[in-house]
Amino acid sequence: MSKQNDFSRVLSRADVIVLAFGAMIGWGWVVLSGNWITKAGSVGAMIAFLIGGIMVTFVGLVYSELTTAMPKTGGAHHFALAAFGSRAAFVVSWSILLGYVSVVAFEAVALPTVIEYIFPNYQVGYMWTIAGWDVHFSWVAVGMIGSVIVTWINYIGVKQAAILQLVLTLLLAVVGLCLIFGSTIGGEVKNMDPLFTGGMAGLMGVMIMTPFMFVGFDVIPQMAEEMNIQKKTVGRVLLLSVGLAVLWYVFIILGVSLSLNKGQLAAASLPTADAMGAVFGSPLFSKILILGGIAGILTSWNAFIIGGSRVMYAMAQDGMLPKWFGELHPKYKTPKNAVLLIGLLATFCPLLGRPALEWLVDAGGLSIVIAYFIVSVSFVVLRKTQPDLERPFRAGKSKIVGILASILSIGFIVLYMPGMPASLVWPFEWLIFGAWWIVGLIFFIQIPKVRRINPITTTNQSLKE
Repeated sequence: MSKQNDFSRVLSRADVIVLAFGAMIGWGWVVLSGNWITKAGSVGAMIAFLIGGIMVTFVGLVYSELTTAMPKTGGAHHFALAAFGSRAAFVVSWSILLGYVSVVAFEAVALPTVIEYIFPNYQVGYMWTIAGWDVHFSWVAVGMIGSVIVTWINYIGVKQAAILQLVLTLLLAVVGLCLIFGSTIGGEVKNMDPLFTGGMAGLMGVMIMTPFMFVGFDVIPQMAEEMNIQKKTVGRVLLLSVGLAVLWYVFIILGVSLSLNKGQLAAASLPTADAMGAVFGSPLFSKILILGGIAGILTSWNAFIIGGSRVMYAMAQDGMLPKWFGELHPKYKTPKNAVLLIGLLATFCPLLGRPALEWLVDAGGLSIVIAYFIVSVSFVVLRKTQPDLERPFRAGKSKIVGILASILSIGFIVLYMPGMPASLVWPFEWLIFGAWWIVGLIFFIQIPKVRRINPITTTNQSLKE
C-alpha cells in the first residue's frame, strides 16, 4: 500500500475547485448543446440537466462523506474495498476508469473538431471513412499532438497540471459568462420555441448524457493524498464544484436557446459558438467562444488524466493491475506509467474520427453511473458496519442520502438498457462497453480475494486535521 509521503501534498483549495469544475465542463457544452435542445426542447433540456444534477448532488454528498473519512488516492476504490472487499473495489474502479478514459479520448477527438471550426479547410490526407465520416491525416495529427502535450504536463507533476487548470478555467469562465449575460440582453424569448420536444424519449435522451457531462467532481477523491487542505473542507469543495457545474450547463442551454431560433440551431455546426456570434453580431465572437471551448477541452483532459492515473495506481497497489502501474516517478511524484498508458490510448482515439464523440459519451456514461451506484451502496453499508468511523463531513444523520443516491443511480442505469428510448446504440456503443469489460474480466479473475478492509485502521491521514 502507498505511504503517506509517496505523493507531494501541493494542491490548495483553489487548485481542487478548478480541477473538479474544469473536469465537469470540458467541451461538451460547445459541441452538444444544439443536440440537447433539439432532442428535448429548450426547457426540456434544462430540466434534463436539473434532474441529472439532482442525482449527481446526492452522489456528491456520498462522495463528500466518504472522501473525508478515507482520504486515500483512488477514492471510490477504497470506499468499496472497505464496504465489500476486493472484488467490488475492482468493479467500481474499472467502471470509473472507463468513464475517465472515455472523457480523455473524447477530448482527443474534440480538439481537432474545434480546430475545424476555425480553419474549415485544414483537412488533408484522406485515410478512411468511419460511420459515414471521412478521417483525414491532418485532423488526426491535431488530436495526437494535443494528447502528447497534455500527457507530458501530467507526467512532470500535479502542481504544474493544476496551474494550467487554473489559467484555462478562468478563460473558460469568462467566455461562458459573456455568452450567458449577452444572451439575456441580445437574445429573444421566442427563439426558445419549442420549449419541449420528443416527449419522454427526448427528455431521457438528454438525461443519459448528463452523467458523462457531470463526471469530474469524483476526481477530487482520487487526489486525496495530494491535497493540502483540511478534511472537513474537502466535502464542501466537492459539493461546490457540483453546484457550479449544474448552474453552468443550465445557463449555457438557456443562452443558446435565447440566441438561436430553430432554423439557426439546425444549421449550426457548433451551436454555442454560433450563439455567441449571433448575440454580439459578429463572427469574431464565435471565434472567441471557441477559445473558451479549447480551454474546456484542456481542463477536462487534464483533470481526467490525473484522476484515471490515480485510479490505476490504487488498483496496482492492491494487486488488481500489474505493479508497473503503481510506480511513482522519483522526482515528479506522479504515477508515471499509468499517465503514459492513458495518454497513449487518447493519442490513438482520433483515428476513430468525429463519430466517436457520441459513442464515448454514452458508453462512458453508463460505466460512470454503475460506479456511482456501488459507491452509494458502500455509503449505506459503512454507515451500518462502521458507525465509529471518523467522518469530518457527514451527509446527514441517517442513511437516507445514500439510499436516494442508490435509487437515482439505478434509475439512470435503466435508461441505458436495450428497449429504452435512450438505450446505448448497437453496435458501436455496446462494443466499447463490452470490450472494456471483457478486458476487465481477465484482471478480475486474477485479483487477490479480500473480503473487506477496516477503514479505521487503514485510513491514510494525508490531509490536514
